[in-house]
Amino acid sequence: MAGLYPDPTICRVGDDFWVAHSSFEYSPGIPVWHSRDLLTWRQVGNALDRDDQSVAGAAPASGGIYAPTLRHHDGRFWLITTDVDAADGGQVAFHAETPEGPWSAAIRLTDLRGIDPDLVWDDDGVCLVSFCYWDDDGIVIKQAAVDLEAGRLLEEPRWLWRGTGLGNTEGPHLYRRGGWWYLVVAEGGTDRGHVVSVARSRDPRGPFEGFPGNPVLTHRSTRHPVQSVGHADLVELPDGSWAAVYLGTRPRGRTPRFHVNGRETFLAAVRWEDDWPVFDEGALIPHEQPGDVDDDFSRLPDWHPRWISAGARLTDCTVPVRDGVLLRHVPVPSGESTGLFTRARHAHWSARIELTAGTGPAVAGVRVDARHWYGLRVTADEVQAVSHVGAIEHVVGTVPSPAGRPVVAHVASRPATTGGPDDIELSVETGDGRVVLASLDGRYLSTEVAGGFTGRVLGVWAEAGEVTVHRITYGADHA
Repeated sequence: MAGLYPDPTICRVGDDFWVAHSSFEYSPGIPVWHSRDLLTWRQVGNALDRDDQSVAGAAPASGGIYAPTLRHHDGRFWLITTDVDAADGGQVAFHAETPEGPWSAAIRLTDLRGIDPDLVWDDDGVCLVSFCYWDDDGIVIKQAAVDLEAGRLLEEPRWLWRGTGLGNTEGPHLYRRGGWWYLVVAEGGTDRGHVVSVARSRDPRGPFEGFPGNPVLTHRSTRHPVQSVGHADLVELPDGSWAAVYLGTRPRGRTPRFHVNGRETFLAAVRWEDDWPVFDEGALIPHEQPGDVDDDFSRLPDWHPRWISAGARLTDCTVPVRDGVLLRHVPVPSGESTGLFTRARHAHWSARIELTAGTGPAVAGVRVDARHWYGLRVTADEVQAVSHVGAIEHVVGTVPSPAGRPVVAHVASRPATTGGPDDIELSVETGDGRVVLASLDGRYLSTEVAGGFTGRVLGVWAEAGEVTVHRITYGADHA
């Protein structure tokens, strides 16, 4: 999945494959995808869309919902994740009859501190949660038996595996294959040193022996176009073969190179040699996912699951109206933007956004977070091209707002002229044609500059008051 779909987890039931991802501060949370062949995928929903499930709508940038695990057991689907900004901390579990939902209210395991929880059931049906934990001695993988229905620990968490000696051992997933239990982890941090390592044991509670050839997957210190690969989750196919999903980034430009669409999901085949997994990245090539958008909000009966918001839930900040959707500014403690966003998914793209100014300024643009964005600020009087990087905001061009008709704003990612990943072009349709107000260096809307775990999203946000959004189109090389 191209774009901001990190920390993938995969589950198969029969001939159906399901994948879910981290969503961080964006709401609704945990996007869910379906496939019958591993090669063609369709987003079928988002698991977390209610107040009794998470607090992600009020989370700060790169807070909120961290790496989930999706599994099926005794006729039900289970999700477990970390809601890092919840007041009581700990891990959060949900269940559903089908991954499309609806998902249950949160079951909070408040005594289980850490991140990246995994779910597995042993031969006696006892649920084991493995997770990443850190203390003064460093970062380790711990495990505890739990009563998942009740959200109760059945034992004190115990040390499981420290990894191979690289930093940041995290993202554990535990599997049974034959007489072995395999523990797959991420190491090296979710940056350029990221790797996948594996250990095995005859017992899911350990002790675990690391593979002598670890790591089993990495692109560190190479010029491979996909970097930071790691955080893998394995799945057995109906024919007995195996595959894995994992995250990676696609940095571009001059050193240190810059990735802008966040951490994305990739697919590999997995074969077994001497009862150890071997990743084959060229054996399974997913079909190209177009990712194009053409949503006329005056005609949409329901939200497509692609639409997300930072700051407040879509249901809290939008109201359907005759000619579109009324988008309201809702102040939140995190300072993130109440908005209507979709993930940027291509290397170069164009978006056309049609809106009518309301009672306060609104921005049609592209953002990483509330401190790093480029956009066209629309009021009843004028349209400003704005660069906002860190604490510095600069208006780089202005035209009068068109009288008596909506503003048609264009935001595009163009080939770079600065050694960065791209240039962001901001333009407006006027009575004299389309006017380019700015072409801005894309490096400043990269994770390397902004930090954090997310990537670019584009759309509209209200800085105050309200604005009417009529239509948004987006795609690769759109005019």
